Amino acid sequence: MPADSPPEAEQPASFEQSLARLESIVHDLEEGSLGLGEALARYEQGVGLLTQCYGLLERAERKIELLTGVDASGNPVTAAQDDREQSLEEKSQSRSRRRSAPAAGRGKGTGPTGPDADMDAC
Repeated sequence: MPADSPPEAEQPASFEQSLARLESIVHDLEEGSLGLGEALARYEQGVGLLTQCYGLLERAERKIELLTGVDASGNPVTAAQDDREQSLEEKSQSRSRRRSAPAAGRGKGTGPTGPDADMDAC
């Protein structure tokens, strides 16, 4: 290999490449045909790939925008995802609130079920 060409290790692998390598390692370990030393080395390599995959997923999640509602014209309103750590339960509750909020706000003030319903009755 020429000295000018960058080694493959310097270029970060994509999520898909890392996942494919991890799946190959898992397959080899599950087969049980590797010796102890080779199995341990492959296991360590797999842990590194798993860590890399989690890091790539976290970065991708930070880029995702969340739908926070709909404006008066019916256009979606988005906001960048909160970077703070949330438990699965917190994420689920937040998702439930987002899903139910637009449905509850659609009829707001436009009929007998809106907040102005009492005012219309007078």
